[in-house]
Amino acid sequence: MPHSSQRALAAPQSPIRKLVPFADAAKGRGIDVIHLNIGQPDIASPKEFWDAVIRNHPRTLEYSHSAGNASLRQKMRATYEHMLGVRLGEGDLMVTTAASEALCFAMTACCDAGDEIIIPEPLYANYLGFASVSAVRIVGVPSRIEDNFAIPSAEAIEGYITPKTRAIVVCNPNNPTGAIHSRAEMEALGKLCLKHDLFLISDEVYREFNYTGVLPPSVLQLAGLEQHAILIDSVSKRYSLCGARLGFLVTKNAELMGSMMRFAMARLSPPGLAQLGVEGALDVPESYFGEMREEYRARRDLVVERLRAIPGVICPPIDGAFYAMVRLPIDDSDRFCQWLLECFDHEGKTVMLAPGTGFYVTKGRGKDEVRIAYVLNTARIAQAMDCLEAALLVYPGRTS
Repeated sequence: MPHSSQRALAAPQSPIRKLVPFADAAKGRGIDVIHLNIGQPDIASPKEFWDAVIRNHPRTLEYSHSAGNASLRQKMRATYEHMLGVRLGEGDLMVTTAASEALCFAMTACCDAGDEIIIPEPLYANYLGFASVSAVRIVGVPSRIEDNFAIPSAEAIEGYITPKTRAIVVCNPNNPTGAIHSRAEMEALGKLCLKHDLFLISDEVYREFNYTGVLPPSVLQLAGLEQHAILIDSVSKRYSLCGARLGFLVTKNAELMGSMMRFAMARLSPPGLAQLGVEGALDVPESYFGEMREEYRARRDLVVERLRAIPGVICPPIDGAFYAMVRLPIDDSDRFCQWLLECFDHEGKTVMLAPGTGFYVTKGRGKDEVRIAYVLNTARIAQAMDCLEAALLVYPGRTS
């Protein structure tokens, strides 16, 4: 019998989704599973998206240009100019099948097989999957919960650079930590990339989820990085359109964009129906983001308050995105998250979390951490926190 490739067998499972069979089994037993494991917003997708689909639906849904519909690209360039004060040329932006494809294209275009990309950890778990598909090695640089998961110093990161290093990846605001990285931190990374001639790939899909009152800097705004900067973006979170699977890849490096266009041609085109709708979504009023941000701020505040009231739990400040990377008094986060689904309920409910181990490259890290996605309304979050508090009282692997 033919067997899977070693690359396929070595691909990591998603910590966000690998416990789904246990959640399904719990639901089958009549348990109400509260999902805080995945970043699926419950905010309604904007009416402007659906109106644009209905208004503009063609007789035949054809392939688009491999870089995306020209009208959407033009409108998105105008959006970046308005949002960031950055003017982009016609060839600087590509529409992709969500940020996932943009990241795969960027990693594969920047690196040959066996090359290295440096990422501060904990990191978005699917970076590991994208790197595995691209035969790229992720080098994790640890950040610490005690330092609120701030980016390690440029000097610390420089110690991880080798002749194989091709890029540094940063997520800002950060998934999974909720940290926002300052202009000074981003500029330090930019100088490091210039010094060693590396690409700086910035995942900015959570830009609007910012509770500090100051927008985090975009990689496109950093002076002197025009040939080194790669922006990864998406409509999934910003417009609550995860299922649209539409993202953007931006760089002023014409050679690199030309390389990535070869990948885009091979997959033919990004989702056509979603492109029609997203053109409409770009017209939402500024009040949409303000209302959304205040709703998530209330959820953030409740999560932090409840977590910090549980003995033995460490929850750092959360300035952006809608995640908390939390330390719990447990022996093993994989075991604990599975136990919650297999062996525990509180008044007929349990909570599904993402084990912290899946957000690290370094073996052994994250064993006492979980990622919480506060994407449900405050009533459901309160129920989830009740479950977590009750679970930690009886979990057999509690450590303190």
